[in-house]
Amino acid sequence: MAKKNNNATDEPLEKQLWKSADKLRKNIDAAEYKHVVLGLIFLKYISDAFEELYDKLNSKEGAYEFADPEDKEEYKAENVFFVPSDARWNFLLSKAKQPTIGKTVDEAMDAIEKENPPLKGVLPKVYARQNLDPTSLGGTHRYDWKYRLG
Repeated sequence: MAKKNNNATDEPLEKQLWKSADKLRKNIDAAEYKHVVLGLIFLKYISDAFEELYDKLNSKEGAYEFADPEDKEEYKAENVFFVPSDARWNFLLSKAKQPTIGKTVDEAMDAIEKENPPLKGVLPKVYARQNLDPTSLGGTHRYDWKYRLG
């Protein structure tokens, strides 16, 4: 049985994710849809890993006493991708309801590739396409980004 999330509903997480996927999918071909979803999952994953290390570096405690949370090398040393401020999940979440969210996510992917050479040319930049509705991408009801991926 799935764990319950801590939002206002009693639906299992899998059911919520399925509803979100249906909403986002609409008229997108399955072969293309996987790039949309996997790209967002990867973006959320690296943003979470970045934020976790950022908080440690910012604590200025122990081994992190003299660390700079905005220094790319600090993340490289810990095998964590550096995520620029305009590509971090919370920034994207703040822009989720705007009609330009697709362009914003594509720009975030570009910024991440620029800061992390091993990712150059790897991340999907498919979010500003016409067949991907920005309202669906940004979410317009309780199944928005914060419930979908964190």
